[in-house]
Amino acid sequence: MKIIIPMAGMGKRMRPHTLTIPKPLIPIAGKPMVQRIVEDITKVCDEKVDEIAYVIGRFGKQVEDDLVKVAEKLGAKGTIHYQDEPLGTAHAIMCAKSALTGKVVVAFADTLFKADFKLDSSKEGIIWVQKVDDPKPFGVVKIDKDNVITDFVEKPQEFISDLAIIGIYYFKDGEYLKKELQYLLDNNIKEKGEFQLTNALENMKKKGTKFVPGKVTEWLDCGNKDATVHTNQRILEFIKGNGELMSKTYNAQNSTIIQPCFIGENVKLVNSQVGPYASIGDNCVVENSTVKNVIVQTNTKIINADLANSMLGNFVEFYGKSSDASIGDYTVIKN
Repeated sequence: MKIIIPMAGMGKRMRPHTLTIPKPLIPIAGKPMVQRIVEDITKVCDEKVDEIAYVIGRFGKQVEDDLVKVAEKLGAKGTIHYQDEPLGTAHAIMCAKSALTGKVVVAFADTLFKADFKLDSSKEGIIWVQKVDDPKPFGVVKIDKDNVITDFVEKPQEFISDLAIIGIYYFKDGEYLKKELQYLLDNNIKEKGEFQLTNALENMKKKGTKFVPGKVTEWLDCGNKDATVHTNQRILEFIKGNGELMSKTYNAQNSTIIQPCFIGENVKLVNSQVGPYASIGDNCVVENSTVKNVIVQTNTKIINADLANSMLGNFVEFYGKSSDASIGDYTVIKN
């Protein structure tokens, strides 16, 4: 089994946080988003994952090394592939075409999920979906009485289905998928200016491939700051009580931690109330402050502050009050 993670996008809706690191490396409950994705997928796979192929932009050697380590921790080989032009989902997958062999899971790296199923690798193809209130912004599927997908529709403006594609796919035959994706590229078949995976899925379906829907318990978006803060809250709720959330090296002086929270290594809390739903990264200081429902990365100081529903990057200094801060690395804010 192989996993392909397309993650070359610029993450513009997550700026300023994505000016210094790619969005999938932003921490959620103390772990990079992409690490949580691959951990969750390997848990539901019914056989060993031997390669995790990352499709990235030119993010630098440190990012690449970190991604390879994530794969190695899960007992898989990590490989790096580049997508230098944003030419669509089909093109992104083909940038890792060497990994399109045998059984393949493709997971786009801006979605997390909660699931209580095992992937049935005997199926020809599985498209994970979630019922949504407003399907217009999403690709959706229609299914028949036998639970087989009959149609793929991109961003329907009239109601066709409320089963939104969440960006995770399983293919029993990676070589067949590669052939269909190559056909799109060779014949310059685009939709809205890009090579789309859904076009290849449609062609495979017409040739007899039976795709079935996979369903998750909860689908969590990380498209912008507010969605990511909410996702951090939900992940903390899912894994509360897990020993991985609280480091053994934090120091709390006259402070209260309201669970669930993530507290990283060498964090110092002084005269403060932290939580619920706070993720505080390594080497941070929180002093004379109230902090809840936030993601704080590393080496950041929060002093004399009241902070909620916010994201702070690395090496930030924040003083004052905010319920909607989104602050990038190496920034000082005094309200």
